[in-house]
Amino acid sequence: MRDFLSDRAKNIKPSGIRKFFDIVSEREDVISLGVGEPDFITPWDIREAGIQTIKKGYTQYTSNKGLLALRQEIVGYLKDSYKVEFSADNTMITVGASEAIDIALRATINAGDEVLIPDPSYVSYKPCVELNGGVAVPVACSGENGFKLTKENLQKAITKKSKILIFPYPNNPTGGIMEKEFIEEIIPVILENDLLIISDEIYAELTYGGKHVSIASFPQMKDRVVLISGFSKAFAMTGWRVGYACAPKPVLDTMLKIHQYSIICAPIFSQYAALEGLKKGKQNGFSDVQEMCEEYDKRRKFMHKTFLEMGLNCFEPKGSFYIFPSVKETGLTGEEFATKLLEQEKVAVVPGDAFGEFGKYYVRCSYAYSMQNLVKATERIARFVKTLIK
Repeated sequence: MRDFLSDRAKNIKPSGIRKFFDIVSEREDVISLGVGEPDFITPWDIREAGIQTIKKGYTQYTSNKGLLALRQEIVGYLKDSYKVEFSADNTMITVGASEAIDIALRATINAGDEVLIPDPSYVSYKPCVELNGGVAVPVACSGENGFKLTKENLQKAITKKSKILIFPYPNNPTGGIMEKEFIEEIIPVILENDLLIISDEIYAELTYGGKHVSIASFPQMKDRVVLISGFSKAFAMTGWRVGYACAPKPVLDTMLKIHQYSIICAPIFSQYAALEGLKKGKQNGFSDVQEMCEEYDKRRKFMHKTFLEMGLNCFEPKGSFYIFPSVKETGLTGEEFATKLLEQEKVAVVPGDAFGEFGKYYVRCSYAYSMQNLVKATERIARFVKTLIK
């Protein structure tokens, strides 16, 4: 019998995050800091809207683009929050930000096109590029400068085949952000090399010590940014699977064709729930989001202080709900550290190389867990590190 499997699919490595998550699920008494899952329950108003949608019998398809009312609210939210201007016609609702990333790449990659990806970054970018015949090109980002994408490193990575730059800030796994002045430095490089930007801003609301700056808010970027976000993280709606993409018309129209044939539309009850989240949030100043953000900020400061006290070099994250300590001082790679930590102390973290080659000597820890679990986990990690650093 012939081999029926796609060569591209066979060559994709399994997710480094899920590998450790699967191990954890089979063991008892393991504290996991591995998965980016908010420990908050979706706010009641949002849940109630989803319930009422089902009770009213709203169980049909929506339009492929999604509910017009939701798209209009998203457009208003982006303008009010981040000075980003798109029209509802240039906005579509997706099954989480993950679908938006996938179809944005499917809509824009031709075989051999190079896609620039800040490294370390979210695990799905590289596989999605490769599944579509593109070439993923890592752009080194260092903890020494807050894991920012620098003009110099971007220029080094660009070739004649470069077409797309993925712009993942606030960053998963590092917690790095790009402030206005740093975005301004790379814009001339983007324009000079005629790059399309896919800006993954799913953690925009979880920015500490300042406000998120979207690359889509710069006038010269208006016609070359695909902005992707959603409700999973800041609204604690991971399981509802509702995200969105805003893009120039030619790109969005092509994304929509792929969405039509593969997904049709996001679930209607999730869309109505997200709509309620934006409408009620506008009325109360997004108090639920703010409360969650404040709690994450406390955990962020605790985790950073604790890792420094262990003797680990650790950048203070400025966004998302992850921290990315270096374990080089222990003499171990991130993979070795995570494996031994799980075996000896029953704490699960994710090896940094799951997020790219430049994460080899790091591990990612999520602080989207209760303070009680974080205290227990860090006590175990400190005990483990003490055996390695004399």
